[in-house]
Amino acid sequence: MSKMAAVVEQSPLDLTDKETREKLSAWDRRTDAMAPLTEKQTDSILEIRAAAETLPIPAELPIEDLCGLTSRTLRSPFTTTVPASTEDILLKGFQSLGLENERIETAQQFFSWFSKLQLQMDQDEGAKYRRARDDLGGYQEQCDAILADVDAALQHLDSLQKQYLFVSTKTGTLHEACEQLLKEQSELVDLAESIQQKLSYFNELENINTRLNSSTLSVNSEGFIPMLSKLDDCIEYVSSHPNFKDYPIYLAKFKQCLSKAMYLMKTHTVNTLQNLTGQLIKRDPLGMPNVDNAFTLYYVKFRAAAPKVKTLIEQIEQRSEKIPDYQQLLGEIHRCYLDQREVLLGPSITSTITDLTSQNNKDHCALVRSGCAFMVHVCQDEHQLYNEFFSKATPKLDELLEKLCLSLYDVLRPLIIHIIHLETLSELCGILKNEMLEDHVQNNVVQLGAFEAVVKQMLEDVQERLVYRTHIYIQTDITGYNPAPGDLAYPEKLEMMEKIAQSLKEEQMKLASADASFSDVQLEDTEGRKANSPGGVGGSRLQTSISPADLHGMWYPTVRRTLVCLSKLYRCIDRAVFQGLSQEALSACIQSLLKATDIIVKSKTQIDGQLFLIKHLLIMREQIAPFHTDFAIKEISLDLKKTRDAAFKILNPKTVPKFFRLNSHNAILEFLLEGTPEIKEHYIDSKKEVDRHLKSSCEQFIQQQTQLFVGNLEEFLTKVSALKTMAIQGGPTYNLSQQPWAQPAKINDIVMATYRVLKTKLPGTLQSMSLYLANKDTEFILFKPVRNNIQQAFQKMHALLQEEYSGEDLQIIACPSMEQVNLLLSINK
Repeated sequence: MSKMAAVVEQSPLDLTDKETREKLSAWDRRTDAMAPLTEKQTDSILEIRAAAETLPIPAELPIEDLCGLTSRTLRSPFTTTVPASTEDILLKGFQSLGLENERIETAQQFFSWFSKLQLQMDQDEGAKYRRARDDLGGYQEQCDAILADVDAALQHLDSLQKQYLFVSTKTGTLHEACEQLLKEQSELVDLAESIQQKLSYFNELENINTRLNSSTLSVNSEGFIPMLSKLDDCIEYVSSHPNFKDYPIYLAKFKQCLSKAMYLMKTHTVNTLQNLTGQLIKRDPLGMPNVDNAFTLYYVKFRAAAPKVKTLIEQIEQRSEKIPDYQQLLGEIHRCYLDQREVLLGPSITSTITDLTSQNNKDHCALVRSGCAFMVHVCQDEHQLYNEFFSKATPKLDELLEKLCLSLYDVLRPLIIHIIHLETLSELCGILKNEMLEDHVQNNVVQLGAFEAVVKQMLEDVQERLVYRTHIYIQTDITGYNPAPGDLAYPEKLEMMEKIAQSLKEEQMKLASADASFSDVQLEDTEGRKANSPGGVGGSRLQTSISPADLHGMWYPTVRRTLVCLSKLYRCIDRAVFQGLSQEALSACIQSLLKATDIIVKSKTQIDGQLFLIKHLLIMREQIAPFHTDFAIKEISLDLKKTRDAAFKILNPKTVPKFFRLNSHNAILEFLLEGTPEIKEHYIDSKKEVDRHLKSSCEQFIQQQTQLFVGNLEEFLTKVSALKTMAIQGGPTYNLSQQPWAQPAKINDIVMATYRVLKTKLPGTLQSMSLYLANKDTEFILFKPVRNNIQQAFQKMHALLQEEYSGEDLQIIACPSMEQVNLLLSINK
């Protein structure tokens, strides 16, 4: 077997084509195989190799086995069919070798035969490889040819790339050079345009100067305003570039051109206004029969001339905000316009005011009203006419109008300072304050600003005069009033008026009864009034009718004058001034009432004087309440320790309005008489003084009436109280019934006399209260403290008698019971 392997190893293929074997061995190497096998193929080879290694090979094979092996070795790769027998295989194998006629008998023959067989096998096995090698060689030659072509192409491409780079570089350089040239050209063009643009402002100087010096130039021509705009642009440009050469020279020349242009505009505007004024003055409008025609002509002519200068004035106004020269020019035109208006309006306004003064020489209110109305129209018309010429306002217009309005003030002021009647002065205040300032000025503040200043000055003069005359009026007509006998004829004049009122009521009731017979509706209405009123038929009318004591004509003259005076002043002067005057007037009025009260008490009775004073103080307190509704209440201080009931009444929400607005007799009396706590700063001093006197007079009336009715009882009770006090302080004991002045008979005289006074005097007191106060509720409020004092006196008396006297003594004393006293006092409830 080793010899056989050596023969195989020394086969001609191995020795002659070693490179081929090396290449073939590289086909299936593990790394970088030329013909790599798949995993399945590799596994198959390994299995065959393993099977071949495990197959034992004998040292000497029989011919048959060897032939069979050879046959299998030769046939197995080329056929898939199994021969019929081994002999056929061997026959075919020898035939293929050309040894079908030879016989192997020796080992040498076998090895020769095997060598041939091996060689044939090697040749058969390497044929496909050689064919593959030949094919690969052909492919290699083709690839070499292709590579040669590729190298040639690459060389051509390389040459083309070099040529392209050369051409591209040259082209880029040329392009950059062109762009640079274009950029420089553009910069030069821009520079030339910039220079040309800058020069255009300087080149315009000659054109503008030529046009301004032209004899045919007119400010109303179409090219004048564009020339102004160009001149403004040139001046603005030159002024903003002080670094230019010849800057001062050109700026001065442009300024000269601007001065010429403004001179032309000013000359045209001023000449137009002056010529217009001259034409109107030549017509002598003051000689016209109607002054209104003159004013109409003044405004019509000026409105017609406004379009001639309106365009130029608009150009000046537009430029006045930026250029000071135009601002100065606008001011000069304003001055010229206003001077011309003053020349025209001054004499006409003076003449008109003179005519109004002559027409209303005796009626100052009509004069002020017509004069102010005239000046209102003048101010409004002047503002409207001004707007026809100008778009921007000027304070000089209001200065002119204020000057014109002062002509009215100069005429009215001498008249105002000589007015003596308060009615006239108060009416003038109302005209100036309400009609002029509040109605006219507030609705047109802009146009009537100058008129407002003059009216305020005039109003201050009227108010000053009114205050002065009020002081004199208070001194002469209130403080210095001397009452006539008829002014103090109380209660006669009230009784007479009551009789007249009663007769009128009876006539009204008769008429109402007669009218009711003709209408069922009226009858039902009368019955309804019956049911709702305590006075029977016509009770509603009786309740709502005005008492004679409340009639304005029945008031004491100083009260009437004071209230009329305050009513005139209230809307005319400042509150602080009014407060001082009201204090003075009310104090004077109260003093006059106190003087009149003393006269009535001396000439009549004390109750007449007291009720006269109370009634008029109630009237004053009620009438002055509306004058002070706007005054703020800063602080309210209540001393709740004095009277708990009064504090509760004041703090009760239902009675709070009564506390702050005491506008009726009943509320005032109830407030003052029911033990009110101390109150600070809830109204001004003038009211406090009236309240103080009213409260004092009511307390005097209550005290006097109490003394009249139960004075004896109170005197007796005072003695008893003093006796008890002495006993308590260590004095001797006493027996009241044993006192000479406290005998039952003495006490009987006292209580009977008190009771008789009540029965006889009480109706007269109540009648007097009804006559003076003429209001059941007021009478009840005022008499309520008197009734309470009487009841308390009798209650104390009953308690004392029960404590100190026996039953027999009580029968002797025969003090009226509380039921009897209350029945007697219930008349007033």
